[in-house]
Amino acid sequence: MVSGWARSSTDDPLRGDHARIAGRGLGTLEEMIEETLLEAIDKMEKALHHVQSQFTTVRTGRATPALVERLLADYYGSPVPIQQLAGFQVPEPRQLVVKPHDRGSMAAIERAIRDSDLGIAPSNDGVVIRLNFPPLTEERRREYVKIVKHMAEEGRIAVRNIRRDARKHLESSEKAGEISADELERAEKELEKITHEHVDHIDKAAVRKEHELLDV
Repeated sequence: MVSGWARSSTDDPLRGDHARIAGRGLGTLEEMIEETLLEAIDKMEKALHHVQSQFTTVRTGRATPALVERLLADYYGSPVPIQQLAGFQVPEPRQLVVKPHDRGSMAAIERAIRDSDLGIAPSNDGVVIRLNFPPLTEERRREYVKIVKHMAEEGRIAVRNIRRDARKHLESSEKAGEISADELERAEKELEKITHEHVDHIDKAAVRKEHELLDV
């Protein structure tokens, strides 16, 4: 059934797994299995993207727009991500320049940055906001590595919970006589393969982030 699909060479787990599972015409029962696996892939991909997004919020000592672009600024009474209100430049490795599209939003953007947990005091000249990032101490780097490890573990747990739910659905279908024991076994093997791929992507992303943090 599923294991016979050709594997994609792409590193993108969404494209690779979808191509493997959705690229073949199936019967009604196999379509049910396919839908279960595709739903699991979509959920795992969202869990992976969430972890990767979390990693970008952890300071490495270098300036990057990712540290502030998702912060919410109170723009005329509505919370709006800073990335929708301003452009970004990194003129120096440890300096980030934020240029509001509307100067009327400058105070709100500056407040959002100051009130965040970045620990950076923004300054503005009436046109742009400058953020100067001091080098991280060794102790702070180690603390951030622990945070990254925790984020990664939460991502792994989320992926494995998705596998658990998909497996329960498949097992229920087998007990109801909707699929055979052999079909269940093949589907579970494919589900395990998908899970391993997404956990592996989380592991690799965590290692890259840790290296960034420890690279002085």
